[in-house]
Amino acid sequence: MADLKIPSLNKKTDKYLFKNKFSSKKTTKKKLIIESFYMLIISCILAYLNYLIPNKSLLFKNFINTFEKSFLLLIDLFGYILQLLLVIAIVISLMLSLILFLGSFSRLIKVLRQNSKYF
Repeated sequence: MADLKIPSLNKKTDKYLFKNKFSSKKTTKKKLIIESFYMLIISCILAYLNYLIPNKSLLFKNFINTFEKSFLLLIDLFGYILQLLLVIAIVISLMLSLILFLGSFSRLIKVLRQNSKYF
C-alpha cells in the first residue's frame, strides 16, 4: 500500500509547453556583428554560385514548357501504376475464386458421399 502513487488532482495542466524555456539574456553587439558577417558571407557565396550558372535566361524561358512535360509524365506514371494495380487485383481475384471453387467442390463431394463421418 505504501508503493501506491495517487496522482495529485491539484496539479496545474501544462498549458504552455515551452514557457520559461528560453533564456531572456540580450545578445551582445559583438555576437550580432559576427552573425551579420556570416550572413553577408553566405549571401555573397550564393550570389556567386548563381552567377556561375550558364544560360539563366534560357532556363527561365523553358521553365513553363519543362513543367508541363514533367506534369504529363507524372500523369502517365499514375496511369501505368493504375494499370498495374488493376492487373494485380484481377490475378488475386482469379486465384481467390479458384480457391473458393475448389473448396466448394470438395465440400459438395464430402456431403454427397454417404461414408462421410463429419457431415
